[in-house]
Amino acid sequence: MSVMTYIGAIGAAQQEAMSADERVIIIGEDVEANVYGTTGGGKQRAEKGDFVEQFGQNRIRNTPISEEAIVGTAIGAAMTGLRPIVDLSYSSFLYMAMDQFVNQAAKNRYMFGGQSSIPVVFRSAMFYGLNTGAHHSDRPYPMFMNVPGLKIMAPATASDAKGLLRSAIDSDDPVLTFEAVPLWGQKEEVPDEEYHIPFGVARTHREGSDITIVGISGSLPLALQAADEMEARGVSCEVIDPRTLVPMDTDTIVRSVLKTGRLVIAEPAHRTCGAAAEIAAIVADKAQHALVAPIKRVCALDMQVPFSPVLEREIYPTKERIVAAIEAVCADQLNQVNRRAS
Repeated sequence: MSVMTYIGAIGAAQQEAMSADERVIIIGEDVEANVYGTTGGGKQRAEKGDFVEQFGQNRIRNTPISEEAIVGTAIGAAMTGLRPIVDLSYSSFLYMAMDQFVNQAAKNRYMFGGQSSIPVVFRSAMFYGLNTGAHHSDRPYPMFMNVPGLKIMAPATASDAKGLLRSAIDSDDPVLTFEAVPLWGQKEEVPDEEYHIPFGVARTHREGSDITIVGISGSLPLALQAADEMEARGVSCEVIDPRTLVPMDTDTIVRSVLKTGRLVIAEPAHRTCGAAAEIAAIVADKAQHALVAPIKRVCALDMQVPFSPVLEREIYPTKERIVAAIEAVCADQLNQVNRRAS
């Protein structure tokens, strides 16, 4: 095991995949200058070692500043034998290539009668909470969840980021990976050997009996902090990270709610039509009889992202907002604890 940052684990996964398979390439804006194949203007270094020197300029290719051209090129390359990793930088830039994502990457296998696969990974970074303004702060993964044919991952830890990215690169389907930039610097022990984490398998970070908390992407650390606080107050919290949103391991979440009877979901995307809304709907459908309290969602507010740091902090989930949701859902449990204490 080695201690790695989240972004370092991303770099390690790319380095392993490129060493293992010469069909794997990296393309994107300024990736030759960002020699570690990272997202985000070269300010973060994903892994020590010059990718261009190690793998050659033919496999680390700069592109024009045109997201539609980048995505379209990658889809064509994937359909003709390569396995591109596309660095799209800010997740907000995905909008410029919507036709390529929705009508080409997602549909080409179907439109060609299964004669071709599209083994391509599209990396993007969610720069929220960092005062990057309304045009650069979106967390648009729920929008792409509504496009059949796309796989979507949003890992929240370094070890998950590495293992899921290796699986994404090996997949014959297009994968969108959304990296929460506030997590880039977080460190975790990561296995040194190559490993893969399958899509559609959630990770239970802590077990509990009173309430299920689902933490998505950058909201997972906040959910764990809230669980620690509530545990000290007598509420046993089970914390689950779906890790991949398409496919999503809803069975693990439903089994947990059948045990706890309560559910809070936290995510950094907007409240309306978000991943939290989908999870809430599935639980209401499959585990309504087990619920002893309403489901609560803790999401970003449905508004544009302010540039002001003070205002921007108000729109995203916080530990305090998650604690308040748990308190509302577990009011009876907390009253019992308080009565016993008195």
